[in-house]
Amino acid sequence: MTDWIQLAAIAAQAAEAFAEAARIAAAAKVTADGKVSARLVEQEQRLVHGFAWIGTTASALSATAQWAAKSKDGGRYGRIEELTLCIGFGEYLQQLLGGVPMSQNEFARPQELGLLDAAAKLAADPAVAAFVSGGNTPANRLELVGFLREGAVPDESLDDETLDMVRSQFRSFVADRIAPNAHAWHLADVLIPDEVVREMAELGVFGVCIEEGFGGLGLGKLAMSLVSEELSRGWICAGSLGTRSEIAGELIGQNGTDAQKAAWLPGIAAGTILPTAVFTEPDTGSDLASVRTRGERQADGSWKIIGSKTWITHASRADVMTVLCRTNTDVPGYGGLSMMLAAKKRGTTEDAFPDEGLAGSEIEVLGYRGMKEYVLSFDDFHVAEEGLLGGAEGQGFKQLMQTFEGARIQTAARAIGVGWNAYDLALRYATERKQFGKQLIEFPRVSDKLALMVVELVLARELTYSAARHKDKGERCDIEAGMAKLLGARVAWSNADLNVQVHGGNGYALEYEASRVLCDARILNIFEGAAEIQAQVIGRGLIGSAR
Repeated sequence: MTDWIQLAAIAAQAAEAFAEAARIAAAAKVTADGKVSARLVEQEQRLVHGFAWIGTTASALSATAQWAAKSKDGGRYGRIEELTLCIGFGEYLQQLLGGVPMSQNEFARPQELGLLDAAAKLAADPAVAAFVSGGNTPANRLELVGFLREGAVPDESLDDETLDMVRSQFRSFVADRIAPNAHAWHLADVLIPDEVVREMAELGVFGVCIEEGFGGLGLGKLAMSLVSEELSRGWICAGSLGTRSEIAGELIGQNGTDAQKAAWLPGIAAGTILPTAVFTEPDTGSDLASVRTRGERQADGSWKIIGSKTWITHASRADVMTVLCRTNTDVPGYGGLSMMLAAKKRGTTEDAFPDEGLAGSEIEVLGYRGMKEYVLSFDDFHVAEEGLLGGAEGQGFKQLMQTFEGARIQTAARAIGVGWNAYDLALRYATERKQFGKQLIEFPRVSDKLALMVVELVLARELTYSAARHKDKGERCDIEAGMAKLLGARVAWSNADLNVQVHGGNGYALEYEASRVLCDARILNIFEGAAEIQAQVIGRGLIGSAR
């Protein structure tokens, strides 16, 4: 009998070696005088980003091999797990050999990247060859779908009673309070009701990672990932409600003064204070070094904010804004930026922004409606003297960067949840809908879609959990977090698109949930760093260092 778990460990090592060959090839093209050249990185962007996607794929395989081994050690490894492992490795190894998709019409192909010899070595590895020939086969996919039709899913235990209980608790809550109402909220274009927000607060959604001393749960990023995944499986907006609290909690918890922590963290953890992140500007996008919104100190020590911000999520209902602004116009770039904790009044339907000096206009969007997006205009908006985060100017960018790891891990988890939502809907429709006298799921092109939807979710999920574990150990994981977000967003969009395809014309109808999930999934490749930004961060971060 073939030991697929042992072969997976070997094949994952071979994939990592291939990624290292891609790193060396990229480094040779973008390094000048022993240093990475920004000009050359831009010039060779396809090469750098292709390497990033190859590295991400290899890391997903490694994480999935570890998942299978832990599942076996826990006595949970059965045929459905074996099929998931075989199909996943068979598919992703084939992608490494033939071309990893970076988007719908861009592929990182070995020939273009100068990796033909490395690809030949990868293909010749016996473990890799075994998966390529016997992994992602029609027979394996059909057998996997047999399990899926019965409601089975690959092992999702985390070998931790508390974490498994967290998943179960939130899955039940979502099934009862979120999933039955999400589509109606979406179609009505309304915020998640305050009553539901209060229920989420009682479950600890807003204080998962805040210290117990400030009223939080004191859990880690892996627990946060589970909460975000399960909430987003009901509706991405439910999962995203916790994101702003996560960002604000980490900003204040890591950088705030004792007084700031005491003033803000208990309320954030309890859900009585809802934060919003105010970073992006109309003309800057991801180029935060070009932020122009100003924070001007007044004679009494307080601050006035002047400028404009855009794509500010959940801004009206928020009670505090974390505002990135320029407090020193004499210092260009990142050095002149500071972070403000700007208290505001909670808006109402009649008056969305009641504070003097603050105005907002809603951005109408395709999906992600339960949060609502705004353009904000600051015209001498007042911020108290103690609103300067950490009490020190010029630290805003550094403070923000410290939160990106957690935010991107959480976004990856949201993507996994959205991907599961798409799969759930597709499976239900494929088993309920009949064409030509039989269920849709009985057609190979439909069942193949369902099989790969689940397999890719497991690969992306395990990469996300791996990044969360690194974070919980206190290890730097900006690369791992970027990889998780990069792959998770692609899988969520792919699953959402396949879900619509399974639904056919009905998937395009507003009355069907498939249309909502498609719109919601699309944003994941853009916010918290677009896919191109993620690939840039991963590629540049790994070039010059061994994997």
